[in-house]
Amino acid sequence: MENKKYWCAFSKLTKTGSAFVNIVYEHFGSIELAWHAKEYDLWKIEGIHRSSLQGFLEERDKINPEECYEYIQKRGINFICPEDDDYPFLLRHIDNPPTGLFILGDLKSCNLERTLAVVGSRKASENAKITLKNILSGFYNTDICIVSGMAEGIDTVAHKTAIENNVKTIAIIGGGFDKIYPKSNIKMFNTIKEGAGAVITEYWPDVDAISWHFPARNRIVSGLSKGVLVAEAAIKSGAMITANLALEQGKELMCMPGLISNPNTAGIYKLIKSGAAVVTSHQDILDALRWTIKGPKGKQNSNKNNNFTKEENAVLDCIEKDMLTMDEIILKTNLNINDLMVILTKLELGGVISKTDGEKYILTM
Repeated sequence: MENKKYWCAFSKLTKTGSAFVNIVYEHFGSIELAWHAKEYDLWKIEGIHRSSLQGFLEERDKINPEECYEYIQKRGINFICPEDDDYPFLLRHIDNPPTGLFILGDLKSCNLERTLAVVGSRKASENAKITLKNILSGFYNTDICIVSGMAEGIDTVAHKTAIENNVKTIAIIGGGFDKIYPKSNIKMFNTIKEGAGAVITEYWPDVDAISWHFPARNRIVSGLSKGVLVAEAAIKSGAMITANLALEQGKELMCMPGLISNPNTAGIYKLIKSGAAVVTSHQDILDALRWTIKGPKGKQNSNKNNNFTKEENAVLDCIEKDMLTMDEIILKTNLNINDLMVILTKLELGGVISKTDGEKYILTM
């Protein structure tokens, strides 16, 4: 498509954003005419920010649209614009839709009709991480797609759990592909783009992931999703920004409750009081979104089997029903403290259980 090179050139600009591009495109009715517009005609457009227009005029002469698009193609990056048939339908209907999406991986392998965004704190508690992992593991081997921002904390758990459970995942990042942030997630970035789903950004490959990009990134995370699950969030946080965007976009908003003593759950309970659905299992998500599982049955609970002793299975039975402290397990199993400590240590080292910040034990399998 001839027009694609102009969309790509607009995406290379560093001093403007999608809001500017959307305005000039709507005014001229052609992305080519918008790119070549005379300065006099541009100044007459209502709603344009002076700084964005000046930035465009400063950068335009330094950018060759054809060379831009050729560069992206040579890099093996898929670039889609609003005029493409495969531009995500859900994104067309949000405020300020992205005017260019750079994609690595296979977006077509992701079911965009069954997308769940997962957002939450970068400094998530162990309790939240483990609970989220258990909930998302319920989607094992299904056609549901997990969307998140590939940040530390909750985002990382969401993507990792999807990968471990053969569920496609989409990472929306706040910088270019050459500036992956955080660096600790470069391996995950490679795994996603090499078969686990797709990585998407609206930024040119060499653009740094700077702070103001992340709130802008959040509109794509929520916009690309049918529903948004907030796993942990302080009152003032990026997750709350995404939650509010989800409400504005008419998306189903869900929250995973946590320890009320944790300041990172203050936002969660505010959203629940405002009507967000409470999620404690994957079935709650299915019910809220009116989805049914498609594909092979999920993982069967294999905690209780012949690999464990009678006493170990008794402990697992208790923890399977609820998170419990050591004292609570003693009351339910009648085990003495020395035997229980040995059992808990063995199960924890084996990755079967884990201890939360609240000193409670929870299944991790």
